[in-house]
Amino acid sequence: MIIDCHGHYTTAPAAHQRFRDAQLAALKDPTAPAARPGAISDDEIRETIEKNQLRLQRERGADLTLFSPRASAMGHHVGNEATSSAWTRANNDLIKRVVDLYPENFLGVCQLPQSPGVPIANSTVELERCVRELGFVGCNLNPDPSGGHWTSPPLTDRHWYPFYEKMVELDVPAMIHVSASCNPNFHATGAHYINADTTAFMQFIEGNLFGDFPTLRFIIPHGGGAVPYHWGRYRGLADMLKRPPLEQHLMKNVFFDTCVYHQPGIDLLVRVIDIDNILFGSEMVGAVRGIDPRTGHYFDDTRRYIDALAMPAAEKERIFEKNARRVFPRLDAVLRTRGQ
Repeated sequence: MIIDCHGHYTTAPAAHQRFRDAQLAALKDPTAPAARPGAISDDEIRETIEKNQLRLQRERGADLTLFSPRASAMGHHVGNEATSSAWTRANNDLIKRVVDLYPENFLGVCQLPQSPGVPIANSTVELERCVRELGFVGCNLNPDPSGGHWTSPPLTDRHWYPFYEKMVELDVPAMIHVSASCNPNFHATGAHYINADTTAFMQFIEGNLFGDFPTLRFIIPHGGGAVPYHWGRYRGLADMLKRPPLEQHLMKNVFFDTCVYHQPGIDLLVRVIDIDNILFGSEMVGAVRGIDPRTGHYFDDTRRYIDALAMPAAEKERIFEKNARRVFPRLDAVLRTRGQ
């Protein structure tokens, strides 16, 4: 079985974006009526999914995608807590509808209603709703809801602990995933995303988060940002900071996906990072959608990179399936009820 741990609903029906546009307009005009989610039919959802994510999933040979709202549109820096809560709920409800229409192909991962300056504890209600009521198996946690200005404390700060306690209680992991950048210095997908991935890892090195939460689990996407390429730097920094070796300090709790869009990058990832810490992911339909002129294949067709690795089939199976089932216990439970 091939499980894609990283997929986004980047092709949601137009009515969903109209709701967001109305929200943003209301922020500028207090006299405007309150924005409400627009009506979206099942057929509209089917059209957007079957022509895009489901078609590509079938063409590329994946079986199941862990599906979350469009990351760049989470927009936690926009408006206030009420704005973010309403937008988040609408996004998660839409993911639930996709899962209900295609239960064999998608399982939900939720967006959180974060806002700058708002306690992260306020996001636990939506996490619990999505996991207990909607059947979601994980969440996306934004370490920088300010949108590129990094006004939140590091991920190891006790500011985040109420949310981590709920993650542990529900036994769900979080993917570290920022949203759009409102800082012109940082292109959203080319800089801000990779910066955040790398920054999160360094924050984990500096702290002792997993001493306090030994079962807490994070997926750092996009291949771990710069981390695998600079693995010696981070090993050395851990030593200078008098931290244990990374394998003991972090790597029982931190995992990377395979959203790396060329073969040499994947080759390096699996040489440097233990196979048990790598989960298959594609991010499609996501940041890079075009065809690589050097190969004639889509950049984000990441399965072919794993297929091309010179490693035993059993190790590829860990990347494609077994690691995801271990990191996402609720995913594993769903599959077991289906006899998979």
